[in-house]
Amino acid sequence: MIENNKNEKQTTKLVVLNKIKKHFSSILMLIVFGLLIFSPDAKSFLIKQLMFTGLFNAEISSVNSTDNTLENHFDFKDYEGNIRSTADLKGKVVFINFWASWCPPCIAEFPSIEKFHSEFKDNDKIVFVMINLDDDIATGKKFFQKKNYSMPIAQAVSKVPEEIYSGSLPTSVVLDKKGIVRMRHTGFADYSGEKFHIQVQQLLDE
Repeated sequence: MIENNKNEKQTTKLVVLNKIKKHFSSILMLIVFGLLIFSPDAKSFLIKQLMFTGLFNAEISSVNSTDNTLENHFDFKDYEGNIRSTADLKGKVVFINFWASWCPPCIAEFPSIEKFHSEFKDNDKIVFVMINLDDDIATGKKFFQKKNYSMPIAQAVSKVPEEIYSGSLPTSVVLDKKGIVRMRHTGFADYSGEKFHIQVQQLLDE
């Protein structure tokens, strides 16, 4: 009787193992799918791997038509607590990024923006405006501190014109010195590439 029970248990284990082996790929896909749904870190990791393919490199338009001049400006509070307006930034190249700490694509592109910021932060002809859209800006600040990011956090204090931000995160915008929109990109992108940095330098030299 005892021997029969042992045999039955071993048979059951073999059946279970065979089923797991047979459906391993499906089980693995379910696990990955679950991680992507419930884990922002897993999502951002996957997006980072996609960025490494070079298919999502940021690019600035060579067209500087006045038709693309930003007519409607907005006010923001900078990292020092000063209220500023994008209208006051003419004469400088402006990089604006709309983001939130709960947004996986935002998290994925931050390392590339941090590299971009580190490359140009000592140039007083370029301004970085990282507009945080968390419910509480303290959450965004805490996130940046945890990651040791040096990018300056800002907060919009007036209505942002839809011509540069329509609600999709992340969204990045580059204005040239004349206030012309030279790039408006929705979704994640890689801002660490040499080509993009050369294009930014060209705007600075104009």
